[in-house]
Amino acid sequence: MDNLVLVAGFGFRQGALLSSLSEVLDQLETQFGGVDRLAVADSMCSLVQQLGHQRGTEVLNIPDAVLPAMTTLTRSTHSLKARGSGSVAEAVALAAAGPGGQLLGPRLISADRMATAAVARGVMT
Repeated sequence: MDNLVLVAGFGFRQGALLSSLSEVLDQLETQFGGVDRLAVADSMCSLVQQLGHQRGTEVLNIPDAVLPAMTTLTRSTHSLKARGSGSVAEAVALAAAGPGGQLLGPRLISADRMATAAVARGVMT
């Protein structure tokens, strides 16, 4: 049986705090509703793993190599240069949502501008 899921993907700067990720996730859930899973690039997983543990939410690690293949709504030049993707948050959300996954909107940015999050809808079998 197929189930629709909402996946929150994260991107963040070196030095970001757990509170930055938590705040941007709160923004995301206020706008789109609760998420079923969190997603993060393998190279950035530690902080999101902490957030998942804190919230009791499964975290999906996405290989960094898939990020450039994802079509994002945002085209950050910084993100393109650093990671090969217009938005790491959008790319990992899409990758975690699986084939046919769709972004529900562009990434949101934490108040301190250290973290971003985006949500994608997908079907998990």
